[in-house]
Amino acid sequence: MTDTAQRPTLEAVAERAGVSRATVSRVVNGAHGVREALAERVRRAVEELGYVPNQAARSLVTRRHRAVAVVAAEPETRVFADPYFAQQLRGISKELTAHDNQLVLLLTEGREDHARVGRYLAGGHVDGALVFSLHLHDPLPGLVRGAGLPTVFGGRPDWDDGGDDVVYVDSDNRGGARAAVRHLAALGRTRIAHIAGPLDQTSAADRLAGFRDVRAPGAGPEPMAHGDFTSHGGERAMRELLDRFPGTDAVFAANDLTAAGALRVLRERGRRVPDDVAVVGFDDMLPVAEQTDPPLTTVRQDIEGMGRLMARLLLRGLDDRTAGDTGAYGDAGTVGGEGAGTAGGAGTPDGGAPATVPPGVILPTTLVRRATT
Repeated sequence: MTDTAQRPTLEAVAERAGVSRATVSRVVNGAHGVREALAERVRRAVEELGYVPNQAARSLVTRRHRAVAVVAAEPETRVFADPYFAQQLRGISKELTAHDNQLVLLLTEGREDHARVGRYLAGGHVDGALVFSLHLHDPLPGLVRGAGLPTVFGGRPDWDDGGDDVVYVDSDNRGGARAAVRHLAALGRTRIAHIAGPLDQTSAADRLAGFRDVRAPGAGPEPMAHGDFTSHGGERAMRELLDRFPGTDAVFAANDLTAAGALRVLRERGRRVPDDVAVVGFDDMLPVAEQTDPPLTTVRQDIEGMGRLMARLLLRGLDDRTAGDTGAYGDAGTVGGEGAGTAGGAGTPDGGAPATVPPGVILPTTLVRRATT
């Protein structure tokens, strides 16, 4: 049997609260200019009646859908298997949920996926986009710009489209890599190798640059092998390093999954960790770093915090646009939390009063020592 009971209307809320319909509309849509005592009466009436705003009508007033596209430039097999993405999505989801916004997850693997995502973004379904895990020559930046959507990127961009309004959040990948290699050198390790991530991503390129920053000039052939941010890639690269550089006494791996694979190969080859070979990873993903054998020394980055800050930057920029302040955000938004660092600096996703910052926000990294060094 169909329930034909009518849903509470805006007029019913106004009558219950003893205010005008326009006042209820302003309170429900988050507009300013209503005295707190009146706003509280409206909120109480909404709760008593169980009033739920009509989203279509609300969108006409606010020009907001309260939905954000989260676009990961990776196939679903990677996104749902790698704990890095789970942590970043958790941070994004927490921030969007706290502000009554929906997360729409879009994944890309090939050309057909890019076309599908581009159509969706241009279709007026979402207010903005959060885009991460980009690769070199990825078409996604062009797609979101063509759709006219406010966007925040996860990771330092590697493109130059002539604009200076690209907003992004990243960790200090290069500085963290330098700290890892300096730590190994301070332990007396002299034959330090690196397992790089996919160098079509800026995080991997920056970590390789940090490794090279510390390595002595003219030290001979570079002890480096290419991985792909997976444990299988770490295994393959570690075997290559041991074959090419059998005297290796330390390894800096581009991420924790890579380090986990390297540890398995070292154990297979009879190399004791850390006695024969010390190992440092990057990320400090606890499901990985604390469960390797032995537990992994690694560079900690606040992955969940990066996701939260990406969402926070986007939402604050959208609020500015709704309020008519187009200068504070441009195409993407540049408002960060207190303590947020700019490109080359450091910051935190937590903080107090908002502050206007340049587009690049870099979060600090910290070396966490465990049993592999």
